[in-house]
Amino acid sequence: MIVNRMVDYSEISLDTVFSALSDATRRSILGQLLEGDQSVKQVAEPYSVSMAMISKHLHILERAGLIRCNKKGRKKICQLEPEGLVVASLWMQGFGHFSPEGFDKLESSLLELGLIDE
Repeated sequence: MIVNRMVDYSEISLDTVFSALSDATRRSILGQLLEGDQSVKQVAEPYSVSMAMISKHLHILERAGLIRCNKKGRKKICQLEPEGLVVASLWMQGFGHFSPEGFDKLESSLLELGLIDE
């Protein structure tokens, strides 16, 4: 199954997606990108880690198909790849608790837990 011409989601394993989501900083970065595209510098601003560490987090998210980073002039712009969660959501739907209608409730729960920002 190919959802996006840039990423073949059939090649992305659940382990890769859940591994990328296992880190709080990476989940926070995804939350930031929910608000819109950002440069690497903008992504890095809220964190007190090196640019090398931010680059590593971005690479992991990109490899998992959760974000896409493109060069625009001298800047590298990162954007959310919502389709990247297809692999995980399809797997979770198999348990019956994660229907598409339940994603609003999931988002509310993630907000309450502070895992994503509004």
